[in-house]
Amino acid sequence: MGIPIYQVDSFTSEPFKGNPAGVCLLDRPADEAWMQHVAAEMNLSETAFVLKRKDGDYDLRWFTPAVEVELCGHATLATAHVLWESGALPADTEARFRTASGLLTANQRGDRIELDFPTNPPKSVDPPGGLLEAVGAEATYVGQTRFDYFVEVKDASVVRGVAPDFRELRRLDVRGVMITARSDDDAYDFVSRFFAPGAGVDEDPVTGSAHCSLAPYWKQKLGRDELTGYQASARGGTVRCRVAGDRVLLSGHAVTVLRGELVSR
Repeated sequence: MGIPIYQVDSFTSEPFKGNPAGVCLLDRPADEAWMQHVAAEMNLSETAFVLKRKDGDYDLRWFTPAVEVELCGHATLATAHVLWESGALPADTEARFRTASGLLTANQRGDRIELDFPTNPPKSVDPPGGLLEAVGAEATYVGQTRFDYFVEVKDASVVRGVAPDFRELRRLDVRGVMITARSDDDAYDFVSRFFAPGAGVDEDPVTGSAHCSLAPYWKQKLGRDELTGYQASARGGTVRCRVAGDRVLLSGHAVTVLRGELVSR
């Protein structure tokens, strides 16, 4: 019997927008090299592998086409969506994931899914040589988070217009680089884009884990706990955020676009 695998567009209610994630439902532990091969075959920014534990929680891992990552928002949202939609987890039951970033949870909130993630605020740093040249924009602030560089620019038009040098960004010893500015659209508080060529993803369409940094940063600047971010990639996506101490609640929609099975393990 094949292994169920899904493709879900996250942080959108429309197919072919937001960020596509693979979700693989395992019935037993899988070899790490095999999971990496599957992620490369799917060729999405992340593919999630989920396995139910004896205690009712789920083990969850995420792989880009090139590497395993320690935290991923959109593929976690996609995984929770698949568990509820497929009936593997009863509707309105909290999804509890054991991950490299600790316990993460997901709950249904009306037509949205809410993720409970750790905050990861940036700390101000001097920009390393080549960073701003590779981004192709002047910065009003440069910080570093647990995984990434964080660059604020003067306005949203700069965020939308940057055309980074991915070859140079790949030289940086971080997972990725996020660029952000205050929104020029009243529907959103801030806009962002995220680039991770070193992890095999030149531009990630909508990055939940980046909002673990964006939300606390903009909370301090704007003085509000509840914020809405728009990731201005070609596909685009909306992430609602609520900062609660050292946690951030990220919410969005998800839609399944593909169901199938893997026939090779």
